[in-house]
Amino acid sequence: MEARLDKRRVLIFILFAFGIAWAVALVVALTGGFENSPPLAPGSSITVAIVLVASIYMWAPALANILTRVITGEGFVNTWLRPKFRKGWPYWLLAWFLPVILTVLGGALFFLLFPDTFDRNMDAITLSMPAGLNMNKWAFFGLMTLQAVIISPLVNSIATFGEEFGWRGYLLQKLLPLGKRRALLLLGVIWGAWHWPLTAQGHNYGLEYAGFPWLGMLMMVWFTTGLGIIFSWMTLRGRSVWPAVIGHAAVNGIGGLALLLARGQPNMLLGPSPVGIIGGIFFTLFAAWILLSPKALPEQLSDRADEEI
Repeated sequence: MEARLDKRRVLIFILFAFGIAWAVALVVALTGGFENSPPLAPGSSITVAIVLVASIYMWAPALANILTRVITGEGFVNTWLRPKFRKGWPYWLLAWFLPVILTVLGGALFFLLFPDTFDRNMDAITLSMPAGLNMNKWAFFGLMTLQAVIISPLVNSIATFGEEFGWRGYLLQKLLPLGKRRALLLLGVIWGAWHWPLTAQGHNYGLEYAGFPWLGMLMMVWFTTGLGIIFSWMTLRGRSVWPAVIGHAAVNGIGGLALLLARGQPNMLLGPSPVGIIGGIFFTLFAAWILLSPKALPEQLSDRADEEI
């Protein structure tokens, strides 16, 4: 691991990661934003905005990783791409199931605090069921949850790799000379700011809330800081970027399920999804444990990161 902060490489990486992504966000804004983005094909629910964000925006950090290595002559050592499954398997397992547990706890707490927001009729579930399917609503919701837990971490990993190969696979190791805890905090803030053009267009929090869009942008930083600390911890402990890829994919897969149990449009700044302060409180608490526990983070990291990490 490098003994000092390589400001040049950090700056080049950030310029590429933000530049590519924010250019895509500008295209999304100019083509109608998320609400009015044209469909990819007539009658399709997949819009141009969804395709641009999934295929380019989310892959901007990975592209920044590659471009920075090429431009600076760093080469492709210390990529943290080796799975290291034999020693790091507990963190692969945590990455798969911990987001589910923390999301369910956060959603349950939200509905406990705001019982009027819970839709006992499960109207959103009814609308999600295929026409003609005669199944109990709770059973159908259980199947959706099972799919989100088992399948989503695999399918979503295609997109989340683009982010994690950049944030955890490159920038994390470049920030470690600041100290592990400082690096984790700073990376979370950077990651949140990177989302701002999407947040300003209504992604995650919508367009109609008090303090739009600034409060949503601050909330995104809060969320990504806690989540980023957890993913970085998984990366360092699992000695590979792959637990973070899986964990990120798991969050994306399970994060929206609680909304199917909500009546109307809840205040997304609060919950019930984990991007809200209440829905995501258990992610925040787990991240706080990582930062405060003297033994949560590894004490030493090998200089030969590609072999040891």
